[in-house]
Amino acid sequence: MITAAEETASFALTRPVHVGRAHLVVRDLEMMTGFYENALGLKRIDQGPSGVDLGAGDRVLLTLTTRGDAAPAPRNAAGLFHNAFLMPDRAELAHWLAHAAHLGLQFDGASDHLVSEAIYLSDPEGNGIEVYRDRNPEEWTFHPDGTVEMGTRRLDLQALYDSAAKTPWAGMSPNAALGHIHLQVGNVPEADRFYEGVLGLKKMAVYPGASFYGAGSYHHHVAANVWNSRNAPARTAAMTGLQDYELAFNDTSVLDGVLATLEGLEIRVDRTARGFSLADPWGIGLTLVAPQA
Repeated sequence: MITAAEETASFALTRPVHVGRAHLVVRDLEMMTGFYENALGLKRIDQGPSGVDLGAGDRVLLTLTTRGDAAPAPRNAAGLFHNAFLMPDRAELAHWLAHAAHLGLQFDGASDHLVSEAIYLSDPEGNGIEVYRDRNPEEWTFHPDGTVEMGTRRLDLQALYDSAAKTPWAGMSPNAALGHIHLQVGNVPEADRFYEGVLGLKKMAVYPGASFYGAGSYHHHVAANVWNSRNAPARTAAMTGLQDYELAFNDTSVLDGVLATLEGLEIRVDRTARGFSLADPWGIGLTLVAPQA
């Protein structure tokens, strides 16, 4: 049951499963780090010789690493469509928009999706980014089968900009999160089989060529489309772009069920320091993270 008292920013994170961090392989680590610090307002949380962790508050949202043989991924490769950074409210989205406009950032688009308001752009190496805010779940329209009504309508950027605070932007709110991740895949039915049938997410909405999967009535934590990548093969290790990402579990029993399904299907899972590591059908890495003790 969704209650009106729940904050929309926390709603995505309090579901049985949510997105943790994403990991991008990049060619120019310093340039890309600077972009995410300056344009998105992320802060450096940890840094090593070949990588950096960026986040909001004390939460890591994005890991950037580089490697000597990194080669640009083709536009039609499986991998990332966009990482979606969730602002805690509309005021924070507007404040970031004013900051981005003052920097002269080029936007790829802006949409009202009924459940959310979203602004799209790309980083200097072509990785897609969404910055968005959710409407209160009480304002969403749910169908009898539990799916949610989503659409793509024009977002009035000028009105949003005009509503922004006139104070300097101080960086991404510590209450921001990686609300969802949108993937490019080779085949939507195969994505359905994996993200619904194996990982147990619910298909919350469909567009032509895309499915949107969520947990606990969230509109989507993961999306998969073939708009650029139909019939794409598995990724190669040296490609730039999305190397892997995390799905964090708030419910141990849900994670146990997913692990049992993976074992029954004889899908390889490796135990790592962070959790249980596997790959989707297109070689996109995925780590299942257990609830915090």
